[in-house]
This record gives sequence, structure tokens and C-alpha cells, in this order.
Amino acid sequence: MAVLGLLGAALVGCGAHAAETPAPNAKVGATGTPAVAVTPSARPSAAAPGPKPARVPAAPPTMAPGPGGLTPVYTHRAKGAEKVVALTFDADMTADQGPRAAAGEHFDNPELIATLRRLKVDATVFMTGRWAEEYPDQAKSIGGDPRFEIANHSFSHYAFASPCYGLPTVPGPDMASDVQRAFDAFRDAGAVNVVPYFRFPGGCYDDAALRALAPAGVTAVQWDVVSGDAFAKDADAVAEQVLDGVKPGSLVVMHCTRSAAPVTETAIRRIVPELRARGYRFVKVSELLSR
Repeated sequence: MAVLGLLGAALVGCGAHAAETPAPNAKVGATGTPAVAVTPSARPSAAAPGPKPARVPAAPPTMAPGPGGLTPVYTHRAKGAEKVVALTFDADMTADQGPRAAAGEHFDNPELIATLRRLKVDATVFMTGRWAEEYPDQAKSIGGDPRFEIANHSFSHYAFASPCYGLPTVPGPDMASDVQRAFDAFRDAGAVNVVPYFRFPGGCYDDAALRALAPAGVTAVQWDVVSGDAFAKDADAVAEQVLDGVKPGSLVVMHCTRSAAPVTETAIRRIVPELRARGYRFVKVSELLSR
């Protein structure tokens, strides 16, 4: 029973209610137009004629560090944005859940990914390094599809501020290395489309965590729309919560974890056409940040 309680805390903390009931000392990032840094594309030389050099893809946009070099935090695009929305999916698996996966629990959701592809939805998957280790073929497939990008959700899915829904806590000196370990897991799986964005497990953070993460060079990404899909049994209720909350420039948090968010794929089949009928276009977080 204690194990089930911890799983519930982990998934709830990953977005189900975190925005509604933040942990003490947890913060929500400032909204508005971010200061972004983008690497310019290479330009053809005007010298001798000949084949043009290959175009160097622009680096994913990131926000400038906050006061004192703190890791910046992004929640959604400012008002006045065009009708774009970023659907994000947390692929959760904590460092100690290997035995449960070995016993048959499914922390993945390949049907959800297939539905996003079929519906031609661009999306960002916030993946833990432990998830990538457990499902390397899926991590490679997601990270090799130009419709998706993989962002960092830590390696361990332990908390970066305490208390945080019963999650174990990453010691401050280990926070940056926990994030780097996740990036290493994505690389080892063969994922290509990896972006320098990070989502705090449980959505819990404080200035000490933002300071500890500064060496990782990431932009922390939260959300403004909570789907409520964790442990939900009613797909229509999840869909209605998203549809009621989305505004131009919104960032929605959902889950890519079959055992603990079983109705997400069904909800997506309603959410996507209804938002398109309202004139919305689906974008990845990198595009939302660049607008």
C-alpha cells in the first residue's frame, strides 16, 4: 500500500494537480515573452561560385538566465499569441521502479505516440532518463521523429524541492548531474531530437534548485493547463478539462505512462479535432518559445 501511495504521489506531482496545489516553497515561473537566445543559421558564402554549404540548423531557443544566474522558468506564451498550443507528455519512471516494470507494469504508452503521429500532432515529451533506459527503442523512435522532441524530466524523477508529494529528494549537489545523466540516457538510446528544456518532477522547485541547475544550462518548463489525466478513468473529463483551459499560447501537461494515465490516448482523440475546429495549431515547446 505504501508503494501505491508513492506512485500516486509521483504521478500526481508530475502534473495531475501540481499546478493547483503546489508544494510549500514551490514556485511557478514568470509568464510573458521570454528573452530567447537562438543560434543563427549558417549563410552561403558570397565568394566563389559552387555548391552552397549545408545549412546549420538553429539551436533550440532558450530563455536568458534569471537574476543571479538562476535557471529561467517558462510556463506559457504571453497573451496576444496566435492560436497555438503545446501539448506536452511526461514519460515518468522513477529510479526505483525497475522491479515493477520487470513484473509487467507498463510505464510506456506506444498507442498514444501512434495516435499523435496519425493525427499529425507536434508534441514535446518530457522523459526521465530511467524511462529511456527501460524503453530505449521507443526513446530512439520518439527522438528520431521530426514531429516530436525529447525534453528532460530528470533521470530519477525524485524531487528537486521538499516536501513534494512524498517523492524522495535529490540532494542539491547532485541535481545538475541527475539532469545530465538523463541527457546521457537519451544519447545512449540514440535519440536525436533532444532539446535543452527541463521539467521539475512534481513541478516542485525553489531558488536553491534553480541555482543548483544553473550549470546544466537548461530552461525549466512548467505549464498553465493541467489535464488531470493521472489515474483518471474518464477520458471525456480529461478532454473537457483541457478544452476548458486552453488559451492562445497555452502549455498543457499530460502523461505518456500507460499504467498510471490509462485514458490519455482516448482523450487526445477528442482534444485534437476540437481544438483544430477552434482554429488552434499544435506546436512543440521549442516553437512556442521562439514565437
